[in-house]
Amino acid sequence: MSDEPQQPKAAESGKAGKAGKPAQRKRPRRTGWRRLIPTWRTALGTILCFLLLCIGLFALGYYLVKIPPANATATAQSNVYLYADGSQLARDGEINRENVSLSQIPRNVQHTVLAAEDREFYSESAIDPKAMVRAAWNTVTGKGKQSGSTITQQYVKNYYLGQEQTITRKVKEFFISIKLDREESKDHILEGYLNTSYFGRNAYGIQAAAQAYYGVDVEDLTTAQGAYLAALLNAPSSYDVIAHPENKAQAVARWNYVLDGMVKEKWLSEADRKKMTFPMPDDANGPAGMSGQRGYLVQAVKDYLTDNDVIDEDTLAVGGYRITTTLQKKKQDAFVKAVDDQLMSKVDKENRAADRNVRAGGAAIDPATGKVLAMYGGIDYTKQYVNNATRRDYQVGSTFKPFVFTSAVENASTTQDGRTITPNTVYDGTNARPVQGWSGGYYAPENEDKTDYGPITVRTATDKSVNAVYAQMAVDVGSDKVKQTAIALGLPKNTPDLTESPSIALGPATASVLDMTEAYATLANHGRRATYTLVAEVTKDGANIDLPEQTTKRAVTRESADTTTSILQSVVEGGTGTAALAADRPAAGKTGTAEEDTAAWFAGYTPDLATVVAVMGQNPDTGAHTPLYGALGLSRINGGGFPAQIWAQFTKAALTGSPAKDFDLDLESGADQPEIPTAAPDEPSTEPPTGEPSSEPPSEPASSGPPDRTVHTGGAHPRDSVGGTEPTVRTGERTVRRLGLHQRLRIRPRAVTGPASSGPTSPSAPRSPRSAAR
Repeated sequence: MSDEPQQPKAAESGKAGKAGKPAQRKRPRRTGWRRLIPTWRTALGTILCFLLLCIGLFALGYYLVKIPPANATATAQSNVYLYADGSQLARDGEINRENVSLSQIPRNVQHTVLAAEDREFYSESAIDPKAMVRAAWNTVTGKGKQSGSTITQQYVKNYYLGQEQTITRKVKEFFISIKLDREESKDHILEGYLNTSYFGRNAYGIQAAAQAYYGVDVEDLTTAQGAYLAALLNAPSSYDVIAHPENKAQAVARWNYVLDGMVKEKWLSEADRKKMTFPMPDDANGPAGMSGQRGYLVQAVKDYLTDNDVIDEDTLAVGGYRITTTLQKKKQDAFVKAVDDQLMSKVDKENRAADRNVRAGGAAIDPATGKVLAMYGGIDYTKQYVNNATRRDYQVGSTFKPFVFTSAVENASTTQDGRTITPNTVYDGTNARPVQGWSGGYYAPENEDKTDYGPITVRTATDKSVNAVYAQMAVDVGSDKVKQTAIALGLPKNTPDLTESPSIALGPATASVLDMTEAYATLANHGRRATYTLVAEVTKDGANIDLPEQTTKRAVTRESADTTTSILQSVVEGGTGTAALAADRPAAGKTGTAEEDTAAWFAGYTPDLATVVAVMGQNPDTGAHTPLYGALGLSRINGGGFPAQIWAQFTKAALTGSPAKDFDLDLESGADQPEIPTAAPDEPSTEPPTGEPSSEPPSEPASSGPPDRTVHTGGAHPRDSVGGTEPTVRTGERTVRRLGLHQRLRIRPRAVTGPASSGPTSPSAPRSPRSAAR
């Protein structure tokens, strides 16, 4: 045996390959977190399988989905609108469409639509994946619902499919659009789109829209007019600046976007663009079947459904819905009769030019449920298209003042010298008195007719609608807190001119009649807000459509709302709203007048019905707001006149057959105690001088309440006809005789933590003083 080392055999070692090749090492197994990461082979295989699956599904969908016959006209149905009792209110659904060829539509008008909806229509494919992803992302991230559809997709939806927002419809739209783009020319698709799109005013197609908005055929549209019609495609009813004048800024912005897009695409020269001014559309004439109040009510219901995302506008326009409203026919008829009897029957347009401008709006709400029971939109929907009950472009005037006082009680506010604000707190009512504690600049509002009142209680200042007192109170409370209270009661957050400044008390805000009715209904419901609703039920093909959940929540404390009610009763009993006594019901209310007397308001309520009425001035030719001077033969119209008279007649008729209810009020501590100040109320500034107020506490003038408004604490009462005595009142309660009825008031103490802020947290310059707010 040799001493040389022996070479291991390949068979034994297993490390040598065939034919003498070196053995290969095994790949080590991956351990730990590395096992979770797929290999490149696995990843590539997964991607390829996914792509093959998508291609297969695409091919299958393309094969299965056929281009259906047109259905836009064939399937159009009426929507049926019903009163709360099931009787028919109205029926819509007549299709207003006149098809035109693309050659009849001016090239610039075609370009306005492309600039608004799809600027790359002629160069792109039928679908735009990037736009679809972007729209989905914006919707998910809360930037608003946006469309990622091309014009081809929108045409397919309008002409071949429907407006329902379902995955099935979206899938069909996707494949039909691709097929259509392969089989039809771009001109054919654009022509179909322009003839099927909805432009508002019941106008389907651009020819019907040209007639509805400008009274011309499509061939005669200017580029500026075409740009406005193109802008309407984004929000057909909302951008109608006649029906919704409060949305004019947004409509004009969209119009500018369209024209600027044309310049960018070189479809319009910069010079021609600069020459263009916004083309105001004509007044609308509603369809004949919508005459009288029907058109206003139907449009208000449609707005409610679309604003609350129940049904989108295009889907609703296709029809087939059965809509039961909350409106009660008896009350609706009573509202129309009250306006006709008290106002419209006295209009003489032939002999008084100012009478041409007279308009009226009103709404009534059940405070406990928020249901809108009646609404007055105007003299006739076919003659006056805009709904005066829902428009938001007239100042509410002094009907806003109760919100200031409500906020004072809600926030336990005090005057500048530390006195708690109650109905009996004494303020300086000197005309044009500069407000104290306001860091936003000099502000000294005038009282109506520049009347000086001197020291005056809050109750009397409310009766007489004294601007000087309420502007100062807004500063004492904090105008930011006043704004918060108004929103909590029911005014929309985006109400125009709802400013954080002393002027907020005088009512420059332009809330609608319906908005104000909801806020006053909250006061009537002891501070609990039931969000208004116009719709009780919606069905289609027998299936119910989900509606917004109706909730009632606490907006302000009961003491805040009820103490406000107590001073608003004084307005009706002996202040500016005595015409409302004709309702023969316990009532609370407030009058108001817009700047320059362009509108007069009465807002009031009984325990079970809140109603607001406004008489407005508007030029029927230009649409401009006009003063009511000389209208109906009067030098001026204020809230205590026609609006209060309409309110009284309607309220009396609407509640006929139901027992009269008295207010059951819980008042803030001190609400029934006259103030005996130790010093004079806040002194006015000496710049400019306004005179020194008396330091003596004033006695309540006789006009602040009727002779029988005496507080009784027990014992005989000479006018008591039952039993001869008043009932014994327990400690902490009192009984007040109002309108021959007993009303129980509970006085509850409240904690006063000290003086409120001397002014709002973020001052802004107040509006100029007005003498018209009352």
